[in-house]
Amino acid sequence: MNYAEILSDANVVGFLLLFVRFGTLFMGVPIFSHQNIPLPVKSAMAFLFTVIFYDTMPPIEVPLNATSVSLAILSEMLFGLVIGLVLQIVYSIIAFAGGLISFAMGFSMATALDPQSGVSMPIVGTVLSLVALMVLFSLNLHHWILIYVSDSLKYIPLGGFVLNEHTFNYIISASANMLLIGFTMAFPIFALSWMSDIIFGMLMKTMPQFNLLVIGFPIKIMISLSVIIAILSSIMLLFKREVLEAFNWLGSLFLVM
Repeated sequence: MNYAEILSDANVVGFLLLFVRFGTLFMGVPIFSHQNIPLPVKSAMAFLFTVIFYDTMPPIEVPLNATSVSLAILSEMLFGLVIGLVLQIVYSIIAFAGGLISFAMGFSMATALDPQSGVSMPIVGTVLSLVALMVLFSLNLHHWILIYVSDSLKYIPLGGFVLNEHTFNYIISASANMLLIGFTMAFPIFALSWMSDIIFGMLMKTMPQFNLLVIGFPIKIMISLSVIIAILSSIMLLFKREVLEAFNWLGSLFLVM
């Protein structure tokens, strides 16, 4: 293949669309979208993988005019944003559960910077978020994303992604499921908090000298931390199950398109 064929309009447009697909995925998918990864590094990674996967790219079916190419670029951006949104919803389950646990423990005002999202969140949520990030690495999510992009080139042509009812319905149900699963993860701590409040209330009625602030809260925090340690593996197993279900749905996109 000579240089004229390599730099043909179809090849250049195909390379651009593939770069947009990788770039938007790296901006939205957990691990790749980590705030500590500089934007130039993300762009360089997207360019590198575009070069690597370029030979596997099928011939593009987009008409070579300004309007069609612009719509194809928007389609690729939408594809990456949908994939990132689906996985971010699953990752947000941990942040939601951590916020509920922090509220139950009285740590709602104690915040720390979450390195994944770059925003302040309750300290328990930050710890759980870091553990969840390690779970994603143990699942080789970064490898799954690259394999998914490789497979998507066979079933979803460049510039051919379109939002449909199937996608909208899943995003709505996944958002509702996030609240349910997050509350399920935090429920043991909530139940313990309610039970301890009842016990401390009974003690204050029978023993007026009982100081809730000095004695009750440290005991409540100590017991809550013990329960968190006991159920941490169960929380991460639930999180792992949700990640796997999200990827199963992402695979179903190939059947719908």
